Amino acid sequence: MNLLIVEDNRDIAENIADYLEPKGHQLDFAIDGQQGLELARSTEFDAIVLDLMLPRMSGIELCKQLRAGHNHTPVIMLTARDQLDDKLLGFEVGADDYLVKPFSVKELEARLLALLKRQQNEAPALHVADLSFDTQTLEVRRGNQALELNPIQRKLLHYLMENSPKVVKRAQLEQLIWGDNPPDKDILRTHIYSLRNTIDKAFDKPLLHTVHGVGYRLADTAGKS
Repeated sequence: MNLLIVEDNRDIAENIADYLEPKGHQLDFAIDGQQGLELARSTEFDAIVLDLMLPRMSGIELCKQLRAGHNHTPVIMLTARDQLDDKLLGFEVGADDYLVKPFSVKELEARLLALLKRQQNEAPALHVADLSFDTQTLEVRRGNQALELNPIQRKLLHYLMENSPKVVKRAQLEQLIWGDNPPDKDILRTHIYSLRNTIDKAFDKPLLHTVHGVGYRLADTAGKS
């Protein structure tokens, strides 16, 4: 893998290098957000390992600017704070995964490889009835109408479309968004509600169905919602 490591802690950066470089991975390093953004824009990387708290520009702002410039390089966020708000904010600006310090570099490598495998195996577009999701441009359309989704809605929709018409359990979706630390409150229901409003409300046939007590399914079929 050709990786960009944006981390201002020299010990952590050296630990990552000591583990990954002998395995043949190529690493470039940046010690602040501005330098990281310039490298990410000027060089093609397989993935970016991005610290949340950085000098000159935060990891959140860096990721936000990358996605605004249509750079979809996979990003794994690193943070010393295991806070739900941090994780949600990271996903909202386009991060693909999250690791809390201290972390195992072996786990970091495994997550990077899983991200790349998922990206390589993605079909160019997903379709359920007249709903389409272009996995390259992240454009979502229903019929001829373009739909605006936030990053968490896109992540949920992508997973539901990949698994259509199967029922996806609530726990699977919570793991997808929040990992091993789901929120105490039923925030998933709020995200599903807003996703349903976007993809179904203005159209005659609903596609997103609730399977009570189990989870949700996205399918071109009559069903309770």
